[in-house]
Amino acid sequence: MKRRKLFQHLYGFSMFLVMITISFSASYFLTAYLLNLFSFHPSNYVQHLITTILGFFIFAGIGIGFSKIIRSKQRNLFQEVIDALRSIARGDFNVQLETLKRDDPFKTLIDHINHMAKQLKEMEDMRQEFISNVSHEIQSPLTSISGFARALQNDELTSEERSHYLNVIETESRRLSKLSDNLLKLTSLESEHHPFARKTYRLDQQLRTVILACEPNWVEKDLELDVMLEKVTISADEDLMNQVWTNLIHNSIKFTPNSGKIRVRLTQVEDKAVITISDTGIGISKKDQVHIFERFYKADKARERSKGGSGLGLSIVKKIIDMHKGIIDVESEEGKGTTISITII
Repeated sequence: MKRRKLFQHLYGFSMFLVMITISFSASYFLTAYLLNLFSFHPSNYVQHLITTILGFFIFAGIGIGFSKIIRSKQRNLFQEVIDALRSIARGDFNVQLETLKRDDPFKTLIDHINHMAKQLKEMEDMRQEFISNVSHEIQSPLTSISGFARALQNDELTSEERSHYLNVIETESRRLSKLSDNLLKLTSLESEHHPFARKTYRLDQQLRTVILACEPNWVEKDLELDVMLEKVTISADEDLMNQVWTNLIHNSIKFTPNSGKIRVRLTQVEDKAVITISDTGIGISKKDQVHIFERFYKADKARERSKGGSGLGLSIVKKIIDMHKGIIDVESEEGKGTTISITII
């Protein structure tokens, strides 16, 4: 910073010397030209006096000219800044002011305005995408409910058809309810007011309880569960972590074919708890793995919709793990299964 200021002072002094030199050189030649033009030959003293006075006038003129140019540029810059801020206030974030040189005193201001506009545009794009996704997810079950409710008005339906239509309406209604619940849950987690109460408890007991609660689901699909849980105690929000394990185990069951295998491991590594949940399910492609924690993202949209998913479950899992300063990793291969590893400090 000191070197930069020293350089600026040296630069300013150099420019001052250059302007003085140019002004008095121009005054010298202009005085000589005018005296010759009017055939006037004063004494050396008078000639030097005229040259000096004229040099100061030229120097002042150059200074005023530069000052007006700088003021004009500053006025233009201020107007551009005002116009940019007005556009941002109206909700138009496609603002990009011209980047200034490094030594320009307004460079920091311009850079911050450009950065602010870029961040606001990204937030607006995310908001629009979120609204679009919510609308799409809500519209699909509503269309089914409306269509089958209209079909039920047909008096010629058989009892089997009527029962099937009612089952579809009930399923889609549950799907809407789950979507609404997950949206509220995710919104609450992303706010600063969601209750977060750490307590010390046995993680192995919690995992065992969740696995047993899911027993009807994995027994129905004849899945083999390989569970090895060390006695591990952690400090975390028990209710939130319960949602994590429920979601991940349900996903493994949902996407593992009949007679498949699910393996759950809990180990203590130094002061960290490491949980891995592996399955022999359908797997996730490499290009989809980087997106699976995004809201509403579905690696296999058709298959996911048929299973009643909304694409919010893993977003909730990721948010809860982040709140606990934990780490979550995914390894998967299509057709061979998925392994999710979570490390909690």
